[in-house]
Amino acid sequence: MSSTAATSLTASGIEPLRAKWGWIVALGIVYVIAGFVALGSVLMATVATVFIVGVMMLISGVAEVINAFQIRTWGKFLLWVLLGILYIIAGFVTFENPLLAAAVLTLFLGATLVVSGIMRIILAFYMKHKTPWLWVVLSGAITLLLGLIILSHWPVSSLYILGLFLGIDLVFAGTSWIGIGLGLRKAT
Repeated sequence: MSSTAATSLTASGIEPLRAKWGWIVALGIVYVIAGFVALGSVLMATVATVFIVGVMMLISGVAEVINAFQIRTWGKFLLWVLLGILYIIAGFVTFENPLLAAAVLTLFLGATLVVSGIMRIILAFYMKHKTPWLWVVLSGAITLLLGLIILSHWPVSSLYILGLFLGIDLVFAGTSWIGIGLGLRKAT
């Protein structure tokens, strides 16, 4: 395919978005506002995050049980059902005690960041010398440090970390949607 054909395919795929640039900017503004609301009340944002995780666990658990009955001839029927029930129970626990669920999720998040940071640092030293391995080391160090900060303040950090991350994510996502929308407007 020629570069002209590729450009026209890309341009034609973006045309519907260009016509809706205002809606994309509006979406970004909603995200930014929601992010600042979350940052203004990180405890409530944490509880909301835990509630969403609970809903996802309930839905996943029910789907797992239904799936077990659909493939019961496979042989591991009881394991599939037990896994689904475990998800359902965990979902209900998040509704019953959202702060306990937040503490468990925050502990898991902190531990995951520590392990991920260590793995990135180790992998960076195995990269070829002409690759930007230093950026991978820096990324790993920041991830490791963030995980250690979360764990060193746990369980108190479980009151605000999930809400803080949600707020930051919404602000950055909203800002990028605004940028995309304004970029599409300029391209028209």
